[in-house]
Amino acid sequence: MTEQCKLELLERYPTPFYVFDSEVLRARVQFLKEHLPAGIELCYAVKANTFISPYIADLIDRYEVCSPGELAICTEQAIAPEKLVISGVYKTPELIEGHICSDNCAGHYTAESLEQFTLLKQATVTSGKKINILLRLTSGNQFGMNEEDIKEIIRTEKDNEAFELCGIQFFSGTQKTSMKKYKREITHLGEFLNELENELGFVSKELEYGTGFPVYYFADSKPFDEAAFLAEFNEILATLGYDCHISLELGRSIAASCGSYFTKAVDSKMNHGERYAIMDGGIHHIAYFGQFMAMKRPYFDLLPHREGEPEEWNLCGSLCTVNDLLVKGLPLADFKIGDVIEFQNAGAYCPTEGISLFLSRALPGVLILEEGGKVTKLRGAAETYKFNY
Repeated sequence: MTEQCKLELLERYPTPFYVFDSEVLRARVQFLKEHLPAGIELCYAVKANTFISPYIADLIDRYEVCSPGELAICTEQAIAPEKLVISGVYKTPELIEGHICSDNCAGHYTAESLEQFTLLKQATVTSGKKINILLRLTSGNQFGMNEEDIKEIIRTEKDNEAFELCGIQFFSGTQKTSMKKYKREITHLGEFLNELENELGFVSKELEYGTGFPVYYFADSKPFDEAAFLAEFNEILATLGYDCHISLELGRSIAASCGSYFTKAVDSKMNHGERYAIMDGGIHHIAYFGQFMAMKRPYFDLLPHREGEPEEWNLCGSLCTVNDLLVKGLPLADFKIGDVIEFQNAGAYCPTEGISLFLSRALPGVLILEEGGKVTKLRGAAETYKFNY
C-alpha cells in the first residue's frame, strides 16, 4: 500500500483496524506454487486468518478446518465442500454426524484418535455415504495417534468399503527453520508409509504434511533467502521414498504478509525519563508468534511521516495490564497523539489468536483491499460486552 492509500483509509475508518491486501495475498500464493514442486497441492489452514479464505479459492486446493465455527465461516464464504479437510483435536458427534449426513459432505475428514475414527465410522453407517479419511500421525504431543493405533485401524478396517482410508496427515509445529528437522520428519514419514505397505499391504494414496514454514516478523531478524530455503526443502521432500499424492498445509506462510494492523496514539506521558504512548489497540489485537512483542522491533510504518531527529518511545496498548507493551524504545520522529502506527506482516493469527475479549474492548475493524484499490469492509468495530439476558 502506498502512503496515500493508507492515509485515505485512516480518513474513512476509525482505528484500530486490520487491512488485508488481496493482491499481496494472491501474489504470495503464486510465489509458493512457483517455488514448490509441480503437482504438490496447497492446503490453507483457516485458523491463520478466517477472513481471507474466499480471496484465494481459485488458487488453493484444500482448506484445513478445525472447529464448527471455522466450518460455518467457510460455508458462509461458499468454499466448495470438496475442498474442505475437517480436522481438529475435538470433533463433536453432532458436527460429524450432521455434516456427513448433509449435502455438503467434505472432501476429507481426519481421525485424531481411535475414538474419532469410531465416530467417523458410525457416521458413514448413519448417512450411507462413503467418506475419505486421513489418519493423523502424532509428532509426540496431544495431536494425532501413535503408529500402533494407526496400524490397528488399518489392520482391521483397510478393506471396509464404507469409507476410504486415504493416507496419513502429519504436522509437528510452526516457524521451523531447521533443515535437519525437515529431513528427520520426511525420512520418518517415508519409512512409516513403506512400513504400512510392507507389513499390512496398505497403500497410502495421500500424505498431508504441515510444513510449518517460517515467517520473519522483526526488523532485526537475520536475512532470509526464502527461494533458497524452499529449494533445499524440495530436495529433502524428494527423498520421501514413497509414491503418493502430497499436499502441504500452510497457514502463517500464506497469510502473514498480506496483513497490516493500524492503531492510533491516544495519550502520551513521560515516566521516569521514558516516553510512553498509549495506543487504542493492544496485544489483544496484535500478537506475533511467541508473544514477545516488546522484545523486538517489528516492521512498521508511522503515519503521517515526519522528518526530524527520532526519539525512543514505548508503545503500550489500551489494556489495563503491564503486559500490554507493544514495542519498547521505538525510534519515532516528532511523534504525537493522533499519529498512527501500522504494524506490518499482521495477516496470520493476529486477527484470530489474540485475547480479544480481555477487558471487553471493542473488536477491531477488518478491511479487504481488493484489486484496483476497492475497499470492502468485512467488519466495523463491534462491541463485545453486550449480552442477551
